[in-house]
Amino acid sequence: MLTKDLLRVSRRGGYRPVFAGREDRPLAARVLGTFQGHVDERRATLDAALRDLEGEAGEFKLVRGFAKLCEREAVFETRAPVEPERARRAAFVAAEETGGVVTRDEREAAMARAADALAATPGDVDASLFADLDEHQVLAAFDAPWGPEDLLAQYNLSLAQTALFDATEVRVRSSDPKALVSAVKRLRLMYEIRRTDDGREVVVTGPDALFSRSRRYGTRFARLLRTVAKAREWQLAATVDDHGTERELVLSDADPVRVPDAAPVAEVEYDSGVEADFAARFSGLDMDWVLSREPEPLATGHRVMIPDFAFDYAPGGDPDAGPDFRVFFEVMGFWTPEYVEKKLGQLADVEDVDMLVAVDESLGVGEAVAATDARVVTYSGSVRVKDVVDVLREYESDLVADAAAGLPDALAPVDDVVTLATVADREGVSEDALADVAFPEHDLVGRTLVRPAVLDALGDALADGMEYAEAESVLDEHGVDDASAVLSALDYRVEWAGLGTGTIREK
Repeated sequence: MLTKDLLRVSRRGGYRPVFAGREDRPLAARVLGTFQGHVDERRATLDAALRDLEGEAGEFKLVRGFAKLCEREAVFETRAPVEPERARRAAFVAAEETGGVVTRDEREAAMARAADALAATPGDVDASLFADLDEHQVLAAFDAPWGPEDLLAQYNLSLAQTALFDATEVRVRSSDPKALVSAVKRLRLMYEIRRTDDGREVVVTGPDALFSRSRRYGTRFARLLRTVAKAREWQLAATVDDHGTERELVLSDADPVRVPDAAPVAEVEYDSGVEADFAARFSGLDMDWVLSREPEPLATGHRVMIPDFAFDYAPGGDPDAGPDFRVFFEVMGFWTPEYVEKKLGQLADVEDVDMLVAVDESLGVGEAVAATDARVVTYSGSVRVKDVVDVLREYESDLVADAAAGLPDALAPVDDVVTLATVADREGVSEDALADVAFPEHDLVGRTLVRPAVLDALGDALADGMEYAEAESVLDEHGVDDASAVLSALDYRVEWAGLGTGTIREK
């Protein structure tokens, strides 16, 4: 996806992305070549070359769009003789000790003093002062997975995704409806399936229709397009909020929107059988935590440490439903003294993260690890999943308590019928955080909040001896999905006559 400032659309007769065509292939090749030709050069030099290219092409948004995609495949790093923060600190201290820096001579004197303190040369200190600023960072590597044709395809897909950021409703017809509905559910989007004159369409509703605007939905609409565009035949129509004006966006398989061929997904590799065994067993659990392999590096002094795993808190399987919270997980399973010493040093230097460490009992270093402020579980042979789950449950309890503390004592949803899951999503908390919240205008039936007036209306509409299918239709008309819980609350039971057929009876 691109940033919205790079969106190119035409508003003549609707809302239409301005896609890149074959005539833009040479420009895509030049952008790729610009990145390839500036490896080992500063970002400022690369940016200047791209600005020159914008002027030559006359399409600055297109050049910047190509460049944005290329930048995601680029590796920038700080290269300096002295660590920049140390150089700045030493230079500022030296300047203060010399009574301030105004003239060139005073600056050179301060640099010389700082160099002595750092056992470096004045030139090294000077070159290092601001080497970590973006414009001074160096393009260390650029290994794009595509050529010019694929860059065009990636750009057009990203452009269409960006156009969907402000959609309030998306309607899709697809030759692969199963994959479409599966993606909609996975993205936790609200949807319904409507019959049309020539088939069915999936209607995905954005937050404007029910409650306050959320950028999460725009991002999810954009992600949904990847699944839509993989189908052989498809059509998508979206209602877009274009700065307060509703416009219609229509895309189909006739447009140059396709999902570029991705590189084969490599199997996850593990450092040991202990890690592989734990990952396999944990993935089979139904928890509000998502396990990922080898997350981002953590700073440990002047080095980095890449933990074996990370657990991300994801209430209901949705990382957006709760606070951003990550627990790193390290498995200490080797027994060499050098390894143990290295790990203990790394753990001691890691700051401001939550770390859980599984320690092989044979190492005998559990207390030393605990002294680093990391949580510790011990194991012999294999990591006990229950021990890890118990620790995660403790974190979860604290997260739920924190979320609940920020909620009011009572909530009054405007809906006549609404699930606790929907209320929790609106409040940005997990369902568990609503446990102590009162809902004075609703009755809690199962996991659904229902106004008493709706229950009264249902009581009048239902009758002893009514077929279950008819009762289910009545409940559906009132927006009730949890038929079993509501029927039970109204003192009905279901007398089943066969698979899928039955009659409701008064208890």
